Amino acid sequence: MQRPSFIKHWTELEDPDDKHYPGDTELIGIGAPLARKLGLNRIGIHHVRLLPGRRTSYPHAESAEEEFVYVLEGTPDAWIDGNLHRLKPGDAVAFPAGTGICHSFLNNTSQEVRLIVIGETPKSENRIRYPKNETYELTREDRWVDWPARPIGPHDGKARVG
Repeated sequence: MQRPSFIKHWTELEDPDDKHYPGDTELIGIGAPLARKLGLNRIGIHHVRLLPGRRTSYPHAESAEEEFVYVLEGTPDAWIDGNLHRLKPGDAVAFPAGTGICHSFLNNTSQEVRLIVIGETPKSENRIRYPKNETYELTREDRWVDWPARPIGPHDGKARVG
């Protein structure tokens, strides 16, 4: 019996390895938008592969959208407000909306990392803060101008294999 169209393996749904920010050639994580490609419209669920030396995104915080990350494989670093926190498989990280907690996930190891990233689908009222990429932030209509300022530590938010 053939499986229904809403059952797929993540490898069948993975996007091409070409995702980067406008005006930047740095490749970021390779995503498989599971929820969208399987027919869900209210939540976002992504399987993300981070090759060595890559990160999920520019460090950012969101005003109205929650985000959750679960480590499946590897030992990524969670970049939280400019400080690194080493994670391992089974670790879960939650970002409540509106807190101003800036974050990204970096693969500073020589092994691939796999994550499940869950969040709300885009909301028109959501605003985003990019504390380490302010030039890019200025190009966005959804920039978070009244962000609840938080101290940002010394790390620049970029992944490095080492």
